[in-house]
Amino acid sequence: MERTQVNSSNIRSIGYDEQSSILEVEFISGSIYQYLNFPEYLYQQFINASSYGGFLNDHIRYNYQYQKIR
Repeated sequence: MERTQVNSSNIRSIGYDEQSSILEVEFISGSIYQYLNFPEYLYQQFINASSYGGFLNDHIRYNYQYQKIR
């Protein structure tokens, strides 16, 4: 999955696969998480957020099933 680099103190890049509805987040630490059954409209809000970490904590982290892939 291709990810877009973002300017954040905690998140390195964000990607989204429309066919599988998976959001992928790469952290500065090198960890990569995939959030499952993730709606495209929320990805658009996330990629345009003024604070990526804040948006992740407020709208994603505890609301979607995820798996750590690295």
